[in-house]
Amino acid sequence: MSTHNLTPGTFASEAIAPYAADAPTRAVKLFRNGANQAVRIPKEFELPGVDAIIYRDGNRLIIEPKKPKLEKGSAAALLAVLDELAKLGPCEDEFPDIGDEGLLPLDDIDFGSDTP
Repeated sequence: MSTHNLTPGTFASEAIAPYAADAPTRAVKLFRNGANQAVRIPKEFELPGVDAIIYRDGNRLIIEPKKPKLEKGSAAALLAVLDELAKLGPCEDEFPDIGDEGLLPLDDIDFGSDTP
């Protein structure tokens, strides 16, 4: 049985709800759901979508919305990669000296002729 309120053919928003932007800290109760420990997430902390990922950082549990899986080779996948690359900013590293002493200059290399 599905616990989300989406009608077939609709998608959950990827934006955070406006009332959640500056949500203060809030105490919550833990409870058991079968063999799992659970927490009810208050409305002001709700996540977009219907899936999330959870991981441990020291003694904290971090819950984040799951990013949608993009089809490999699609325009959306390319745009997502370009967006991530743009966040890195320009590369300020100097190119290393590769030590090309003793190598022939490219102008002196004969690759043969293209005609027989």
